[in-house]
Amino acid sequence: MTISARALSVTFDEDQMWVRLEDGRTIGVPLAWFPRLLHGSMAAREQVEISPSGLHWDELDEDISIAGILAGRGDMTRASSRAA
Repeated sequence: MTISARALSVTFDEDQMWVRLEDGRTIGVPLAWFPRLLHGSMAAREQVEISPSGLHWDELDEDISIAGILAGRGDMTRASSRAA
């Protein structure tokens, strides 16, 4: 069983990121989960690169896996720094 699906497109509204997946689902994720996206400009957010495993924003230094989104995980950077 596949635990992830490939993203086809990414759009944003005021406080959500919407990821359309190849299996027909559209997943809404709060921008608050990803501070780099939340604080980035709309122009920077729109510069997303879609790969088989996830989403990447070079300008914002952000990488998000589709598996992570489906598992309900937000920005893991802060969780890692708290554990240190």
